Amino acid sequence: MGNTQNGMSNGRAVTRAVALVGPAGTGKTSLAEALLFASGAINRQGSVESGNTVGDASPEARARGSSTEINLSHFDYLGDSFAVIDMPGGTGFAADGLAALQSADLAVVVIDPAPERAGLAEPVLRRLDALGLPHAIFVNKIEHARAGAVRDLIGALQPLSREPLALRQIPIREGDAVTGYVDLALERAYRYRPGKESERVAIPEAIAAREQTERSHLLETLADFDDNLLEALLMDEVPDPALVLADLAADTAEGKVVPVMLGSALSGGGVHRLLKLLRHEAPAPAAAAQRVGLEAGGGLHVFKIANGGAMGRLALGRVLGDSLAEGDELIVGSSAERTGSLFFVQGDKTAKQAAARPGDLIAVAKVDGARSGMVLGRKDARCHEAGLIAYPARNAALAIRTRDRKDDVKLSTALHRLCEEDPALAWTQDDASHETVLHGINDDHLAVVIGRLQRRYGVTVDTSAPRIAYRESIRKGATQRGRHKKQSGGHGQYGDCVIDVRPLPRGEGFRFVDRITGGVIPKQWIPAVESGVRDAMEKGPLGFPVVDVEVTLTDGSFHAVDSSELAFRIAGRTAMSDALAQAVPYLLEPVVKVTVDTPPGTGSKAGSVLSARRGQILGLSPHPDWPRWEQVEALLPESALHGLDAELRSLSQGLASFVAAFDHLAELGGKHADDVVKARAVEMA
Repeated sequence: MGNTQNGMSNGRAVTRAVALVGPAGTGKTSLAEALLFASGAINRQGSVESGNTVGDASPEARARGSSTEINLSHFDYLGDSFAVIDMPGGTGFAADGLAALQSADLAVVVIDPAPERAGLAEPVLRRLDALGLPHAIFVNKIEHARAGAVRDLIGALQPLSREPLALRQIPIREGDAVTGYVDLALERAYRYRPGKESERVAIPEAIAAREQTERSHLLETLADFDDNLLEALLMDEVPDPALVLADLAADTAEGKVVPVMLGSALSGGGVHRLLKLLRHEAPAPAAAAQRVGLEAGGGLHVFKIANGGAMGRLALGRVLGDSLAEGDELIVGSSAERTGSLFFVQGDKTAKQAAARPGDLIAVAKVDGARSGMVLGRKDARCHEAGLIAYPARNAALAIRTRDRKDDVKLSTALHRLCEEDPALAWTQDDASHETVLHGINDDHLAVVIGRLQRRYGVTVDTSAPRIAYRESIRKGATQRGRHKKQSGGHGQYGDCVIDVRPLPRGEGFRFVDRITGGVIPKQWIPAVESGVRDAMEKGPLGFPVVDVEVTLTDGSFHAVDSSELAFRIAGRTAMSDALAQAVPYLLEPVVKVTVDTPPGTGSKAGSVLSARRGQILGLSPHPDWPRWEQVEALLPESALHGLDAELRSLSQGLASFVAAFDHLAELGGKHADDVVKARAVEMA
């Protein structure tokens, strides 16, 4: 193994970054805690249930018993330095670590031993393949594995992985319990000792045959990438253990194979062996630097912004290329900024540092122009813009309003900071409904954000479902005169106009035609008539904005003294309001095009869900990018999106996802239309 494999780069010590990824509930935070304890970074191993782990220290994570944002920590093991990025597995929170994942050196996919749950790891494995990030699999909770589970698990996982899986260990069972493992590379057996390094024992005779079979599979997998090993196997020679270990290290670091390890984060079983894998097989940061766009020189890959706390705004990132010291100059966009204080992060604790080594994960103050995903290079660095991160669709929305109107300005500031910290979050100000709308991945995501609003910024809000952007149009034409005449001493008010109103084809919008002849309305007042018409269209007879109409101004009259812009605007509004009421108005609802990505065998179920929500199925086809997956396309009323995410996930083990985009407005009739109009009338009463 060369320098890039042992924590050295060009003779300088570096820190290697390991990302813990995987489905929710598999024990990633517990594994991070176990790594810290086994390496001596902490003297007592906490638990998620007790709420005393280094990670998941935020009130939101403690309350939920699961991660709501990434957790960072550091440890040293046998002279090598490591940083851990513990990523949330929950659907609503996994996006928080996507930028950090780009600059990791190795990912450890933490999964359950149950074969029927193997499919939950597929989205994570696909993402790692897309990034080109080397990874290993850690089968956690091995003490709960049934007999034959590991064999079945590998069979279920392999179709989900682009690279061949390399099973490194097989379990040793005593009765119903897993008490240890056999290392297939070293042909050694070990017994788990809770809280301690495993004890070497003899390979049990009962599994000797299986050990030979699985070891042969491992060696054959490695021989696909090493002619020397292949030759040894063909000659029925016992390969040199050093060759096997070197191949495992090289093939893992280069992303050619995915080693599979067994263990238990809670008892510590297999954790020391995982530490040794990280030490020997995690690559140095050079590949990560290229992945994020740093081609040469030193820099900082910013993967998260943190606001609040005693230190104020901090840019969390990874030091790449060269070391970084307080006061060093970094290029942020087109300008140079000097770094403020540097902090190491250990869960929710920070420690000020004068300098950081290559590979360290740090928090940097005073780089105000930094944003998540940026690479801040030194003056001599060569950078290119890395590919943009594809965040999940924001399929949940809440209208929010402050309970105390004095908090409105504070709300805007708080939302800006929360969105800066969480790129999967967004907020909009809807001009038509005058609502502040918060957009997130799912309901859980938004619930946590609402909690942070109150806890961190002191802003309490009420929430409701956002208003659907219903519109109305007309079925037939109408002609109407609008006259505004008022005399109240001195100059009066006089405006008079005649308009023809007719429907336009769907999507044509609004058209105003001036056909005044003979100066019956002076040209300076005609724009005022149009403004009045537009005023009336903001709320039609059914209570919603009016679309797809043409208005032709045909006649009118004026008074040389009393006519004014205001008078003609009021006349135009009166004429349009009366004409719309005569023109048989009807309701339009927004329809979105929905594309659902769903795992094997669930496409028809997803289609049934969409149909039950008044959806029009456009097609069910194989997924264009993911083998075996399916894709359903449909047209669906926007009002039917509420709760769709949860329903689709419930039928797919939480794997199905969708994107929705506005497609067109469609007529809404019958009871649905009546209910909408009645609700609008109550709202405006």
